[in-house]
Amino acid sequence: MILVNPNGGVSEVGTVLKSVNPFDILDDDILSAVAAKVEVRTYRKGEYVFRQGDPSLKSLFIVVSGTAEVTVLNDQDRESVTGLRHESMFFGETGFFFEEPYPASVRAATDLTCLVIPYEVFDSVLSQIPEFSRQLNIMLAERMRTVYLAMTKESPLLADAAEHPMRKRVGDLMSAPPVTCSITDEITTLAAKMTKHNVSSLVVVTPEQKPIGIVTEKDLVAKILARGEFLKRLTAADIMNTNLISVPPEAFYYEALLTMVREKVKHLVVIRDEKLVGIVTLRDLIISRSSGALTIVNSIEEKTTIEGLVKASAEIDRMLQALVSERASSREILQIITEFFDRLTRKIIQVSEREMIDEGYGPPPVNYSWITMGSSGRQEQFVKTDQDNGIIYEDVPEEREAEVAAYFHLLAEKVVEGLYRCGFAKCKGNVMASNPKWCRSFKHWREAVENWVNNLDGENIRTLTIFLDFRHVYGKKSLCNLLRNFVARRFQKAATALLFLAKDDLNHRVPLNFFKQIITEKTKEHRNKVNLKGAACVHMVDCLRIFCLREGIIHTNTFARLEALHKRDVFSADDFESFAAAYEALMMFRIRESLKQLSRGEIPDNYIAPDELSKREKAVLREAFLAADRLQNLTGHAFYAFIG
Repeated sequence: MILVNPNGGVSEVGTVLKSVNPFDILDDDILSAVAAKVEVRTYRKGEYVFRQGDPSLKSLFIVVSGTAEVTVLNDQDRESVTGLRHESMFFGETGFFFEEPYPASVRAATDLTCLVIPYEVFDSVLSQIPEFSRQLNIMLAERMRTVYLAMTKESPLLADAAEHPMRKRVGDLMSAPPVTCSITDEITTLAAKMTKHNVSSLVVVTPEQKPIGIVTEKDLVAKILARGEFLKRLTAADIMNTNLISVPPEAFYYEALLTMVREKVKHLVVIRDEKLVGIVTLRDLIISRSSGALTIVNSIEEKTTIEGLVKASAEIDRMLQALVSERASSREILQIITEFFDRLTRKIIQVSEREMIDEGYGPPPVNYSWITMGSSGRQEQFVKTDQDNGIIYEDVPEEREAEVAAYFHLLAEKVVEGLYRCGFAKCKGNVMASNPKWCRSFKHWREAVENWVNNLDGENIRTLTIFLDFRHVYGKKSLCNLLRNFVARRFQKAATALLFLAKDDLNHRVPLNFFKQIITEKTKEHRNKVNLKGAACVHMVDCLRIFCLREGIIHTNTFARLEALHKRDVFSADDFESFAAAYEALMMFRIRESLKQLSRGEIPDNYIAPDELSKREKAVLREAFLAADRLQNLTGHAFYAFIG
């Protein structure tokens, strides 16, 4: 048991702090500075430290001895225990960071002794230490998720949110239109607006409605009343916070909550096309919580080893089943799973970079962009398939090329192995950053693209069909953007290359017979089945990619490409709707069939038996194949790529 005398000195308190994560990373001088401002408090068994709804004490509590229990009241005022805090654990974090009324109560389950750290200590000392803040934020996010889950799990009003947590987006939660004010509005006007509209904040906007700051109730109290300056003719300009943190309306719930945690704010402005469309508050997120996504994000972010990430990655696999059960659309499923896979990849890269440093190789010698290709590049990887990845690193003098290339080759090997251990198979064609062909300087990537375009043999065409969907995942994004723009310009001047790419796709047609019925395979292994990916999806991907190359459109996602082409009138409204619906249906069939195979312990292979579908599903599948066939026909006419 950790003991500390209520009247103990600084050194004794510092020793206790040293045993608590993340205070254990602080050096002795900082620990002493913190300990000098820490108070020791004791509570008898059954005594409340604070109650649900109480105003914030603006302090973080660390358990020295005894046990504290966290309780919440549901809508029927029944109190239930949702967690325990033992020695070296902390509580009171919501009030500590956000100064919100406490969303839960804490009482002493036994006689309890705590260290009490005032917020001022964090603000003036601890927040200046990045690693400390990072670790504390991770712990805070997970704690908040647990409290929100307990608060809402019994509420009938939130049943729908609990049943479909993954489909909640900021646009569904935000207050719109937000209440705004101008920079010249006086504080009396601000207070009157807040009272009239029953809001806790006002977004300060320019005459053109561009957001430039925010004024909260806290600003009115802390910057005016508490300082006795309420008689002065102050305006929004005098008290507003110009550090506006924004999210798009398409952002997911967990992204908004983690942004609040990391930025230490409780209001986010919602921006679309640089225009203010709404505001979302911490309270909005508490009311409409989504715990599943946040759990996965936290599981990934808190891990510091590949072993830990292997365990976290398993949670993503289970999430796919939940999304299908929630009747999420295939587009939503692909976006969400892509986000998780991207986060997992970034974390594996970060762990690998630290390993390079620990092993004496040092940090990356130059900036680089880790790219992903194939289905992952298109943001359409819904199960863990083969890896397709690469590295673009900054140009270096020729005398340094071998040294820099060797560093990134070793880093890539670590990342590829980490991805493999997390369930992403190594590419049989070796399309991975560990292969020097896929790990190059920016200059050499440009030279490679030129070579592929100028020498369109079968191998180079296959290489291009993989490479052309490349997308940035980690590092210096501008390197990827520069290469993407170079590729776009190069292909707009390469009509012959587009013709070859079109012919390559049209060499294999969507399998439909004379009566436009789906032709299934005759082989013993896949008798009476059809490969959804190879028979239809690949053709839609290929054809839309070729049109985008001609138009200079840089999107890699199939749906985004289709929408961009429609906006340029490449396709009629009817064709656009037909192609979009077809690809949506094909992906949904693939996701559903893959889950069935996984549940049987099989490896997903994209095959489906049309005769085993319902009459309606079979009709939908046939319509999707007909749409893919029409897209191939349009491609042949557009690029004069007729195959005899």
